[in-house]
Amino acid sequence: TMTNTLDPLDPLVWKTTKSVFHRARASSLHCAIASIDADGSPHVTPIGSVLLGEPGRAVYFDAYNVALARNLDSDPRCAVLAVDSSKASWLRALLRGRFDKAPGVRLVGTVSPPRPATAAELDRFRRAVRPALRTRGGRLLWGHAERFRARDVTITGIQPVRISTMTRGLWATEEAAVHATQP
Repeated sequence: TMTNTLDPLDPLVWKTTKSVFHRARASSLHCAIASIDADGSPHVTPIGSVLLGEPGRAVYFDAYNVALARNLDSDPRCAVLAVDSSKASWLRALLRGRFDKAPGVRLVGTVSPPRPATAAELDRFRRAVRPALRTRGGRLLWGHAERFRARDVTITGIQPVRISTMTRGLWATEEAAVHATQP
């Protein structure tokens, strides 16, 4: 039987995950990180700086998110949701009754305490937000990224966003599992 959680160290799973994150950043400019408030209730924060690295690893910049930082300092567990919200992709999927590519993914894991960002991380982030840095708001938000602190995310599980039969078989490991169970 297939489980709902995929292995973040599987190269094919990671490749699909990175593709979803790339499309989510292009269409939404952010993903969402869920944490747990002191009273146990969920808290969701939009974050535009999540960068995926090696399989099972990500980093984001801890800036402008006081409640998220406080929550993760108390309980490092998190979930990260990335959704390709391109209207064209969704309209095409609705018309065809099927998505061409995985529309979303949830990453489950833990977040480290803040640390100084590396030069390579800052450079990668600046490349990702370069178009926005040409705007007044972009410069206000990210013009001084060197002041940001980084947080490492260790991903322990990947959960594809499933939408009925419209997303079946979009993750390579699902295809392999289906073929392995067929006579």
